[in-house]
Amino acid sequence: MAALSRAIRETTAGLPRQFWWLWTSTLVNRLGGFVVTFLALYLTVDRGYSASYAGLVAALYGLGGAGGAVLGGVLADRVGRRSTLLVAQIGAAATTAVLGLVTHPAAIACVAALAGLTSNASRPALQAMIADLVPPADRVRAFALNYWAINIGFGVSAAAAGFIAEVGYLWLFLGDALTTVLCALVVYAKARETLPAREPHTPDPARPAKDVRETRLADVLRDQRFMALVALTFLLGSVMQQGNSTLAVDMGDHGLSARQFGLVAAINGVLIVILQIPVTRLLRDRSTAGLLAAGSLLACWGFGLTAFAGTVGMYALTVVVWTVGEIVHAPASMSVVADLAPARARGRYQGMYTLAWSAASFAGPLAGGLTLDLLGRDAVWAGCALVGTVTAAGYYVLLRTRHAPVAVPVPAAPAQAAAPADPHPQDVPAREAGAPGR
Repeated sequence: MAALSRAIRETTAGLPRQFWWLWTSTLVNRLGGFVVTFLALYLTVDRGYSASYAGLVAALYGLGGAGGAVLGGVLADRVGRRSTLLVAQIGAAATTAVLGLVTHPAAIACVAALAGLTSNASRPALQAMIADLVPPADRVRAFALNYWAINIGFGVSAAAAGFIAEVGYLWLFLGDALTTVLCALVVYAKARETLPAREPHTPDPARPAKDVRETRLADVLRDQRFMALVALTFLLGSVMQQGNSTLAVDMGDHGLSARQFGLVAAINGVLIVILQIPVTRLLRDRSTAGLLAAGSLLACWGFGLTAFAGTVGMYALTVVVWTVGEIVHAPASMSVVADLAPARARGRYQGMYTLAWSAASFAGPLAGGLTLDLLGRDAVWAGCALVGTVTAAGYYVLLRTRHAPVAVPVPAAPAQAAAPADPHPQDVPAREAGAPGR
């Protein structure tokens, strides 16, 4: 117990106070994240719509989220992280409440797309704020702690939502909206703007013209190294989506019940809550290239093991393996994005990174379902392992030349870590590797 307490103290020590307010806002928001989990049940059970219509609404929610990722990233760099975060959160609260009140099929579909857009628009701004606030050496553990808050909130909200739905589905929407407003109030009261000041555009013959103008979204798309990272993230995300789709079908084909699937799926969230801090502490001195490669292999080969599963115990074992991979991969990947981005373009970079996951949430279930129907379960799970191997190799080759491993030192005095570190040292190797300058 003493060792665990020490690990928690060392993992949480020295981070800026504003980071913890952002962490609190994330936790509050996720504690009320009822709607996405129960949207399909609400539409089919409470409203009586067909499963195909529920699927359409879910797809429109995801499509809106893809647009929100890019829009939120651009706004975070143009008008500011804090302003974008507040507008997105208030918009998400409003659209979520309205979604529970509208009844016409077309209105539900339109509001669902808007809810997806506003909900996802806040993510690039939040991630950019964390990158602005936290020194480069501490970013992996900072993103790990934020990911931990997300999963704590998700676990509590998923458990509570079932009881709330018995009282009335409308309360799910109103409760979700209320916690989002509370999240915005925390940001309004405690968060300050972190967007770095624009550098003066003074003529300098030694600098190319492109290095003195503002980074545009087109510049992000031309950043070959970063877009390769986005493509690898999309591949991994497509595999991870099998846990929400193809895995349930596979378990059903083996005669297992929905309740058994729910218990197996719950292992993912429980393990993240229990292991995120200890694993982050254990891997504190590892390079991000190694973390992303190892995380990809564990995640995708964990899904590959599903080919040998037929019992609840074996399915549970596969979930344990790919969850450990997720724990290793997620914070390291967000930290790499922050390191590769110029300081004033972090919103755009985080937006494109979030877009990769949004696209994967659409493509992954579709590819898994088609492969299962046309080629069979062995092809699905073998394909996951193959994609994981390719992704791991890609991460390692892409990032192995980064100069410094990501370490997680404990500052001698927390007050020294309270001020955001100068991001310039991390921007230099990123620009040398082809990332656009400021």
